[in-house]
Amino acid sequence: MLVVALGAVGASPSARASCGAAFCSLNTQWDAQGVWTDSGWRVDLRYEYIDQNQLRSGRNETEPAGVPDTHDEIRTLSRNLLVGVDYTVNKSWGMSLLVPLIQRDHNHIYNDVAPEEESWKFRSVGDLRVLGRYRAPFENAAAGVQFGLKLPTGKFDETNDAGEAAERTLQPGTGTTDTLLGLYYHRSPAGSDTTLFTQALWQRPLDERDGYAPGQRLSFDLGLRYAMTHTASAQLQLNFLWKGRDVGINAEPDDTGGRYLFISPGLSYLLGTNTQLYGFVQLPLYQYVNGTQLTADWAAVAGFSWKL
Repeated sequence: MLVVALGAVGASPSARASCGAAFCSLNTQWDAQGVWTDSGWRVDLRYEYIDQNQLRSGRNETEPAGVPDTHDEIRTLSRNLLVGVDYTVNKSWGMSLLVPLIQRDHNHIYNDVAPEEESWKFRSVGDLRVLGRYRAPFENAAAGVQFGLKLPTGKFDETNDAGEAAERTLQPGTGTTDTLLGLYYHRSPAGSDTTLFTQALWQRPLDERDGYAPGQRLSFDLGLRYAMTHTASAQLQLNFLWKGRDVGINAEPDDTGGRYLFISPGLSYLLGTNTQLYGFVQLPLYQYVNGTQLTADWAAVAGFSWKL
């Protein structure tokens, strides 16, 4: 899953760690996997649970530093509901809309003469994502390209009960418009119960907003889907994410960005011909963060897709 991060309250230059706010990097784009590629509408509801409670510096777990006049991150708990609407025009063209609904709790300790715990809790709509796609079919396989935008629909000025603004990458929105460009390929050999797929997606902000722009992102997914029965399938994914450093006067480049590799086993189950249930657990194989950031030891995803 994704680990996103930023600096101190009020973007203080004395901050010592990044708070971490997360989305999963798991691939549940069924068109990219070769599932449900026929024309029509589809709705997908996906719930994510990510508990970032481990401070990490580079590759290693670390402890709060306790340096005076700085803050130490304690925990960021994200529970996201991603609402997706997809329309496949024909075998070649399609488009999708993704709206994240975010519930996030964050705690850190400010190291004053008497250490003080500060916290934020909010529920809000995040940044909307629109993607178009073109798919070229081959014998028992297909390749495609994706293109679109992440739009600045989420708030980036959430505050706590004391009126203090949350750190920028803790916010439900970045305030920026980002371009999205991706490639995917899937193959299901004739007579085989196995589908192989891969996808790469690049995201780049077009501008800064209020002194902040998130780092560029590059994700790469490699997956295997095996049909155990006519209704049940086992799935296994490797998910790689590279994040660049955030930029701007309200960013904290020293403590943002990193490299992550996850393994994600899961199951999916067809209810009739139009509804698919799925669930995954995502486990880190490798995590390297710039500076000091919060990370998660595991995360979970559950959801269902429904063809209209």
